[in-house]
Amino acid sequence: MREILLLKLGEIVLKGLNRGMFEQRLVKNLYWRLREVGEFEIYCLQSTIYVEPKSEDVDMDAAVDAVSRVFGIVSICRAAECEKDMDIILQTAKEFLYDRLEAASTFKVDAKRADKKFPLKSPQIMIEIGSALHDAHPHLKVDVEKPELRVKIEVRDHKAYVHANPIPGAGGMPVGINGKAALLLSGGIDSPVAGYMIAKRGVSLHGIHFFSYPYTSERAKKKVLELAEKLTKYNGRLRVSMVPFTQIQEAIRDHCREDMFTLIMRRFMMRISERVARMNDCRALITGESLGQVASQTMEAMGVTGAVCTLPVLRPVVGMDKEEIVVIARKIDTFETSIQPYEDCCTVFTPKHPKTKPRLYDVEAEEKKLPVDELVEEAIAAIEVITLD
Repeated sequence: MREILLLKLGEIVLKGLNRGMFEQRLVKNLYWRLREVGEFEIYCLQSTIYVEPKSEDVDMDAAVDAVSRVFGIVSICRAAECEKDMDIILQTAKEFLYDRLEAASTFKVDAKRADKKFPLKSPQIMIEIGSALHDAHPHLKVDVEKPELRVKIEVRDHKAYVHANPIPGAGGMPVGINGKAALLLSGGIDSPVAGYMIAKRGVSLHGIHFFSYPYTSERAKKKVLELAEKLTKYNGRLRVSMVPFTQIQEAIRDHCREDMFTLIMRRFMMRISERVARMNDCRALITGESLGQVASQTMEAMGVTGAVCTLPVLRPVVGMDKEEIVVIARKIDTFETSIQPYEDCCTVFTPKHPKTKPRLYDVEAEEKKLPVDELVEEAIAAIEVITLD
């Protein structure tokens, strides 16, 4: 009896003539994610991805953990593979599911006969297997509505498979299938969640972080890299451009109106981020802005800061409140890192009374006091790129 994983596809099955391209990308992502677990044969048949270990000593618990964060999969089935013979299928079910059958109080058997040459139809398979399992575990009661254990028998073209109670997958679309975008990654709660949500839509991420040493510490920089590393569990390999921002912030402080510090700072961030995005073949910018959360995230302020960009700016958490964002942050294990007390450059030189409804021409007038192009070029020239796997 060999255990394999059957991975069920989500919205990929709705694709038309280019569906194969989505499946190929998903298989490629799975090979990458499982490379440290062991050697596997991975292929797609009948809207299912088969993940078969090439040796008996592979840690299947680790394999499940790895694929549970691969976008494009809606459920994961730990299945026992066997020959297409009813006696063998029944024996496999008894052995493979013994502990779970003993622990459950109610059960149901579902069957799917993809191989139409198999002598029994799906209802007959369900009745025969269900009756035999009930005889072997007489404490079990049948519950066709909400069974505690849902046993599934799949008779496919080459083999039969036994599994129960699938594990939820990450959903979404395979990372990379929809290109690449640049994520403005701060040390806060929102931006890692924004990156996760866009990666779930099949977009590969490139991180951009602005730091202002000595106003921000090396520990703050390390915190951001820890957040980026957590995102690699979903995105795969992630490159982060670390942008020195001290000189720009000091110039803004010295020459511009205090109530516009944050607006002008964010416009510089967007200019630099767009340049970095284009240098790394990114087609959009991603921010963690949430409407009305802070003074720089009013509609007027976002309009002013976004006015310097020609690339699309994606704001996946813009309509979410803080608690909704925190729920996702906890789910993807970034929350505890995000709340560490190491501030990022957005908190440097924060005005006492920031402008919440700025006018574009007022902000542009203040920027004329600065050598904008020169400051941008100097920051880009000093970027350090860090690659995380």
